Amino acid sequence: MSALRFCMVTTFYPPYNYGGDGIGVQRLARALVRRGHEVAVIHDVDAFNALRSGPEPALPADTDGVEVVRLRSRLGVLSPILTHQTGRPVAHGARIRQLLDSGRFDVINFHNISLVGGPGILSAGSALKVYTAHEHWLVCPTHVLWRHGREPCSGRECTLCVLRRPRPLQYWRYGDFLERQLEHVDLFLAVSEFSRRKHQEFGFEPPMEVLPQFLPPLRGDDPAAEAPPPHERPYFLFVGRLERIKGLEDIIPVFRHYEDADLLVAGDGSDAAALKRLAAELPRVKFLGSLPTDELPRYYRHALGLIVPSIGFETFGIILIEAFQQGIPVIARRLGPFPEIVEQAGGGLLFSTPAELLTAMHRLQSDPALRRQLSDAGEQAF
Repeated sequence: MSALRFCMVTTFYPPYNYGGDGIGVQRLARALVRRGHEVAVIHDVDAFNALRSGPEPALPADTDGVEVVRLRSRLGVLSPILTHQTGRPVAHGARIRQLLDSGRFDVINFHNISLVGGPGILSAGSALKVYTAHEHWLVCPTHVLWRHGREPCSGRECTLCVLRRPRPLQYWRYGDFLERQLEHVDLFLAVSEFSRRKHQEFGFEPPMEVLPQFLPPLRGDDPAAEAPPPHERPYFLFVGRLERIKGLEDIIPVFRHYEDADLLVAGDGSDAAALKRLAAELPRVKFLGSLPTDELPRYYRHALGLIVPSIGFETFGIILIEAFQQGIPVIARRLGPFPEIVEQAGGGLLFSTPAELLTAMHRLQSDPALRRQLSDAGEQAF
């Protein structure tokens, strides 16, 4: 295949990144460059700055061959607010259209565009256009189908749901603007079959194909392979944001009844203080905070298993295949895309109740042969 010229359009991109979608875009961009293609990434620094609480991150010395266009405006944090409210790239529109209309690109891949340009950006450029749905933003103003901030969404109550959160209504969602803009896209991609079905269930009409997330291959000199265990006792691992939707609140009490291993929690978030209070009398639950990316593989590799207890509708769950790649099984809640990933890979166990989780933990810890079988299956699948 001859080399193609790709442009990725995304709100976040490392190091100006929140969540997994920006990291996924970076992995894709680097993989395409390694295969001889040209890749440019357009992302919005103003949007990142509107959400960050600490200092602005330092820029990397090397972008691995990816051309990175970092959008900033004199409007600062007002820029993403205007985009959120109008569904259009108010501050950055001229610059984005200049880039996309230049004829430089064969493929324009839109990712999370919620704050970099909204639906209004989809008409820019004449290349083949692909939209990758990392979240459920196309059918949900809050992106995550988490109704009223307390439960998985089973039916539209969008106006009331948004009003219960600290964010304003997006009036552009109440007409046909979004539908008209979607007509400019040639191909829509979901990252799991579950997410594709959810889009359809909530009224998304264009056909979607499924392209799962992926990880780059491990380096031959992967330091995690030889590193000593990071913890003295056997442990299960949780990796993720410390928020209600991630389900850790349901898991911590299980360790009142499980003495053979610890729970190591890697991550931070708005519920961190409440979760630490919940675990205050449980010495077997350890909070590690947010770990650097290069430290996580060691924690994965020496864990008995990764526990994935999310109670919301994830679109994929990159941490599952991170665990598979490091050779450990997962114990995931029987919800969202997790059954699809675990059953296709054969790389773990599923649970619906605390009792089922306890049983799964006992099985993994007491049966090394089962643990090895599941680990090998997951590693081969992803």
